[in-house]
Amino acid sequence: MAIKCKAKMQGDAVEVKALMKHNMETGLRKDSKTGEVIPAHHITEVVCSHNGNPIFQCNMGPAISKNPYLAFTVSGPKAGDTIQISSVDNKGETDSGEAVVK
Repeated sequence: MAIKCKAKMQGDAVEVKALMKHNMETGLRKDSKTGEVIPAHHITEVVCSHNGNPIFQCNMGPAISKNPYLAFTVSGPKAGDTIQISSVDNKGETDSGEAVVK
């Protein structure tokens, strides 16, 4: 997994954009060569923090497409601040990324 993110001031708020590299397997698809079911492997939670405080959180599931893109706007951070984004998947694997607000 890998998270690429950007954070940009839009007036008094910050627009955060994140692209998470993840296969997002539903557990319902079969391997075309073996016919075996491909085990579920998907992001379950994404948290965005500013100064160690969560400012945005969402739950995801198997219905989200491969390499999810997430965009949202938050109030509070200022130009030069750092925004951290982290994710956890159903296998307990974690990933994170950060962006400086421009």
